[in-house]
Formats: sequence, structure tokens, C-alpha cells
Amino acid sequence: MHPITRLLGVGVVFAIATAGWAILGESMNRRTNHQSGKLRGDVTSLWGAPMAQKAPKITLLGLDNSTANRDVRLSSSDLDVKLNLDQRRRGLIWYDLYDVDFLGQWTYTHQEDARGEVKIAFEFPDRSALYDGFRFEVDGKDSANRVQPDAEEIARVITVEPGQTVKLVVAYKSRGLGDWRYVPAPTVANLEKFRLTLVTSFAEIDFPKGSLSPSSRKRSGGGWILRWSFKQVITGHHMGMIMPKHIQPGALATSLSFSAPISLGFFFLIILMLATMRKIEIHPVNYLFLATGFFAFHLVFSYSVDHITVVPAFVISSLVSIGLVVTYLRLVVSNRFAFVEAAIAQLVYLIGFSMAHFWEGYTGISVTVLVILTLFLVMQSTGRIKWAEVLKAPPKPPAPAWQDPWAHYHQQQQHQQHQHQQHQHQQHQHQQHQHQQHQHQQHQHQQHQHQQPGQATTPKADQTTKTPDLNADPSQTEETP
Repeated sequence: MHPITRLLGVGVVFAIATAGWAILGESMNRRTNHQSGKLRGDVTSLWGAPMAQKAPKITLLGLDNSTANRDVRLSSSDLDVKLNLDQRRRGLIWYDLYDVDFLGQWTYTHQEDARGEVKIAFEFPDRSALYDGFRFEVDGKDSANRVQPDAEEIARVITVEPGQTVKLVVAYKSRGLGDWRYVPAPTVANLEKFRLTLVTSFAEIDFPKGSLSPSSRKRSGGGWILRWSFKQVITGHHMGMIMPKHIQPGALATSLSFSAPISLGFFFLIILMLATMRKIEIHPVNYLFLATGFFAFHLVFSYSVDHITVVPAFVISSLVSIGLVVTYLRLVVSNRFAFVEAAIAQLVYLIGFSMAHFWEGYTGISVTVLVILTLFLVMQSTGRIKWAEVLKAPPKPPAPAWQDPWAHYHQQQQHQQHQHQQHQHQQHQHQQHQHQQHQHQQHQHQQHQHQQPGQATTPKADQTTKTPDLNADPSQTEETP
């Protein structure tokens, strides 16, 4: 096969494989989005939603119609929050659930000159969530039993004297999803004597966008102790924590399918380079079966990852793909080429390239390093190859007889002509031989006629020697005089 034709054939195989991966990736993307939209509502109602806990709202009520209600600020805030990660999976999606143990203590000091009434309202972060062990204490008096089933908040009105300090305590245990936040105020607010201690059970911490960074952090076991502490600060930001993200099987399978042509392209490049250097004939059809071996990895992974966890699915898919490719090349080329060169190339460009997707944020740099190393290897290995000689057309073999329908007829005609020429040559030689014999006879006849006039009269018997009789008796034999 012409080298250019082989390269074009490999290109067609690569294009077919790319189209197959694009279809598989789009199919996985649709499955993931469908499950996400379908299960989101069920997960939220069953396990909770993202929580944003707002600070209590203190409203100074007007004494009469001429005095309007106005909000007053808290004198101090002291909060203790514990977050325990509890990730759950449904189908192709992992949900980052958490358990929250909340304890908040606030104080309000009445700085007015006259007695007044204040309304203390506490808004729940999620009206559909479950709040276990809920407490709502105002100056030591629990008002939790005043919560209505469909209420979004709990409130209490009390009378305060000038300079009186009111203490509010709220505690509960609940469950949330994704992230947890504490919002001191809906807009810019002045926070006095503020302290928030957040304890996590996980080490991978991240903060929501637009939130304040903690004043201090300390490792505690497998998690962190984070503190926000301010004597007085004016801010409109919130505090919070984003739960660690689990590897999403559906998104991972989609990403692997869309990036698979890159790994296959590098694998084909290595196989072509080795085949060229060692003068191994590998047909484009062989490359087609190698591409199907690569495709089997993503196919098995995509449809097994929603039944088993990511790591076992990845291991099974890797073994299936390597087994298909290596055992096939063992038959096409040789055992050494299959189990050494091809196996190493597949481990690097399929398994290693796929594993780079597990480390979010490092996939791009991993692929870049792999590309640079591959280019260096290929350039150093093929630097002395004369590509003009490698890519030139091979010598054409003589056309077989079956390609020319008149070839057999022409051969018969040539054979008959050859036999006819041989027959004519034999006849010509026979005629020459007869002519030579005739001339020889005439020459002898002429010599005989020339000797007859001077021939002696001696009897012919005297000129010849008598042949002795071997059967006669030797005693009776007489010697001729």
C-alpha cells in the first residue's frame, strides 16, 4: 500500500472514532442533565436545600401612629456552627449534603430614653427543612412552641426599659445541600462584638463568592476550626462554607468522551512512528480495530459508572480496553510489540490521560506536559528518517493475468507463433541435411567413375584378405600364398 494512502486511511478511521465519541459524549450529557432536573426536586424535599441563615431582626415598634417602626442593630453576636459532610449519590449525580448544628446567641441593648416595645423575629433558612431540637429563648424563656407549621419565621414582642439588655438564643440541628452561609444583614451593616466559630469535619474547604475570609483557621482532626472575629466592622458581606465536591460520574464520563480523540491521536502517532522505523505493515483496517478497543473503554465506563462507583468502573474499563488492544496487536504484529510498546503507549495516552481528569484544575497542565513529552520523543526518534524515501510509492509488481482479459489469448498466440517458428526451423534443417547427403552421394559417384578406366585386372579375390573361419579345424587351415 502507498504510504500516503495508508495515512489517509488512518485519518478516516480517526474521523469515524471522533464522531462516535461525540455521539457518546452528547448522550451522556443529556442523561446527566435529565437526571439532574428530575432528581433535584426530590433531593431537595428529602435532604434539604442550600441554607442561608439570616441574623435575627430587631424592630423597635412605634408607640403611636405618629411613630414609625424602625430596625435597630444587635449589640453582639456569638455563633457556633458545626458542619458534618454527608454526601449521597443518586444515579449519575453526587449530592453534597451536610448536617448543621447551629447555636446562636445575640444581645440587644435598649438605648432609648423611654420604655418601648421590640419585636424579635428569627427567620428560618429553609421553610421545608427539618429542625431538630429547636430552641428560641428570649431572656431564658423558650418560645419554640409558638412556631406555626407553615411559618417562615418565629417572632416575639417584649417590653424593654431604657438600658436593658435582651438576650436571644436560637439552636437547632438540620440538613442542607451544597453550601451554608450566615448573612448578618441584607445590606451594609455595622457589626459590633461579632464572633462566628465554624467547625468542619472535612479538610477541603472553600468559601462562597463574595464572602469574608476567616480571621483565623486551625486544623482539628480531619477538619478545620475557622473563626470570624470583629470588635466592630461595617460590611455587606456574608460568611459561609462550600461543601467539597465529589467527582460527578456523569460529568466525568462526558468529559472523557469529548477528550478521547486527543489520546487516540497520540496513540496512533506512536504506532505509526514505530511501524515506520521497524518497517512493519499495519493496514488502516487494523487501526480501525485499535480505535474500537479505545472506544470500548469509554463505552464500558459510561454505562457502568451509574451502577458502581467511579474507581471500580475505571479499573474494569481499563482492563477491557487494554485486553482488546494488546491481544489484537499480538496477532497483527508480534508479542513483544503488543505487550511492551503498544501496552506502554496505551497506559500513558489512555489510562494516564483519563486519570488527569480526576484532578480538577490540573487537567490542562497534565495534558500540556504529556503533549510536550510526546513531541520530544517523536522528534528525537524520527529525526534521521528520510521521509522522501519513506513516503515514495513502492515499485509496481507485474500485473497479474486476470487483470487483462486478452492476456491469455495473447499468450496462446505467442505460443503458437513460437511453435510454428520452431517447426519451420526444423524443416529447414532437415532440408539442409538431405541436400548435404545428396551432394555427398554425387561426389562419391563421380569419384567412382573417375577410377574405373585405370583399374587393374587382378581378381578381386586376390586383393582382399580371406576371412578365417573360426569354426574350422586349425589343422586343415592353409595359409594363403
